[in-house]
Amino acid sequence: MNAKEIKIHHTSKIENLRFRTFAGESDFPEMVKILNTVAIADKEESTISVSDLKNTYTHLNNSDPNEDMIFAEVNGQMIAYSRVEWYQEENPNHRIYQHFTKIDPDWRNKGVEKAIILWCEDRLRMIAGAHPKDGQQFFQTYANEIKTDYNQLLESLEYQIARYAYTMNRPLDNIPTAELPEGIEARPVEEKDWKKIWDASIEAFRDHWGFSQPTEEDYLSYKGSKFFQPDLWQVAWDGDRVVGSVMNYIDHDYNQKFNKKLGWTEEITTLRDYRRHGIARALIVRSMHMHKALGMTHVALGVDTDNPTGALKLYQSLGYQTTLTWLTYRKSI
Repeated sequence: MNAKEIKIHHTSKIENLRFRTFAGESDFPEMVKILNTVAIADKEESTISVSDLKNTYTHLNNSDPNEDMIFAEVNGQMIAYSRVEWYQEENPNHRIYQHFTKIDPDWRNKGVEKAIILWCEDRLRMIAGAHPKDGQQFFQTYANEIKTDYNQLLESLEYQIARYAYTMNRPLDNIPTAELPEGIEARPVEEKDWKKIWDASIEAFRDHWGFSQPTEEDYLSYKGSKFFQPDLWQVAWDGDRVVGSVMNYIDHDYNQKFNKKLGWTEEITTLRDYRRHGIARALIVRSMHMHKALGMTHVALGVDTDNPTGALKLYQSLGYQTTLTWLTYRKSI
């Protein structure tokens, strides 16, 4: 695929800076380099491979890489890229037009980010113009507390913080005790139940801020990712009904690269009718013991600080401590 040059106005004084469209899978290796460099610079506990990226781009929703991506190059070397997408929130009825900017830290604060953001907004306005005006429309992007210059740029462009989230971590010592309530049992996950567990998890998340109904592509993307490790899930059952789960995983690539022994206790959910009975606590404790038995020394998770179920207080009571604060920025279209 031949990339086309994108002509946009920008104030950067970088020599030989040009912008272009997506060139296809041949862009993936350089995108991966940028993603992994950014993850280190911004203290994100993650790593990504070309196969990981290919899986993501095989299952995109409401985003066409050929039309919805912009790349920045200097002397033919990729230094940044972005992609836009949109989705419909269920409650309230908002339509979200999302973008991100991944830029090599060596090229930050030179005007590239602003040029990319403005291009993304123009592209998203074009997409939004074809949609019905049946609810509020917002631009949305993400950052974390470390990226102070980028955050200031967003705020200068009239973005405001709409939500906070934490990455939290705890060592696997002094694991507390917790038991599932009477009548609720945990049992090994079978392949025939994968989709059932996924569906129950989605249902439990329905009343969370920003909820959008996942598509079949979302499930296929998750199922094809390195984070899909059902043998590590802890699932609570009431008879044949899934009532809670923790979709644990270990990022072996990250652990090997950075000599870590970190496990993730993620996608922690309990169905609405079964909350306040200690199910989530018991499943997390079971997950901690499992990760420790697998040789992990720490576990981590992410949480919305205003989660309506009181998840943050639960995690704090289990010994998790905040390691990084994430910011969701929005701007009305």
